[in-house]
Amino acid sequence: MEMTRFADLEGASVLITGGGSGIGAALTEGFASQGARVAFVGRRDGSAFAREVADRTGASVRYIRCDVTDVAALRAAAAEAAEAHGPVSVLVANAADDDRHATADVTPEYWDRNQAVNLRHYFFAAQAVLPGMAEAGGGAVVMLSSISYMMGLGDYPSYMAANAGIVGLTRALAREWGPRGVRVNALAPGWVLTEKQREMWVTPEGLAAHLARQCIPRELEPADMVGPALFLASRASRAVTSQVLVADGGVVVTG
Repeated sequence: MEMTRFADLEGASVLITGGGSGIGAALTEGFASQGARVAFVGRRDGSAFAREVADRTGASVRYIRCDVTDVAALRAAAAEAAEAHGPVSVLVANAADDDRHATADVTPEYWDRNQAVNLRHYFFAAQAVLPGMAEAGGGAVVMLSSISYMMGLGDYPSYMAANAGIVGLTRALAREWGPRGVRVNALAPGWVLTEKQREMWVTPEGLAAHLARQCIPRELEPADMVGPALFLASRASRAVTSQVLVADGGVVVTG
């Protein structure tokens, strides 16, 4: 799929959490294709993927091993990205775990682990890069949320609470850092059929029912999230902040 070119992203220093698989991998390649200098973090070794994307795009792509629930490691990763590519001008907070769980089965330990991945790291990743963005005159933060909390689904309450929290965090940071030139927005994907989704959660009946609710009745792919993320990161959206852009094929408002 041919992608719109956003000239201001060429040479930008971009940090992506969870950028080695699923939607994150599509985002890594998408920003690299714009000529951005991309660093992405993840627990699983992404060095081979980084080399492949660099070879395909000609961009500088760097993998940094990091468990995003380890705040000290996350801060160190942000510092490494800035050292390699210059001060981070675009943060895409994307890492997440949509593990299914019933309310009765959630322990305090599970809740804390789940929130550490799905919400806490969003705050601390932003905290690590926002001062540098402000000092450089501005930047953009894109936080990946989900339409799950809008739909009122019942099989992962901690995950849904985290994604609602991401929207609150987005709006708080947009208000605080807007005067210093930083825009903060959320991107809420619909049911994007990553490899993980197909392996763990997709059933023919469930997928058919969901597609029937979409205005655009086709399966959503990770690549479908790239254009919206690039738009929110670029100066094409320079008047857009504190917003939630839903990219779900038309479910939450009309389905």
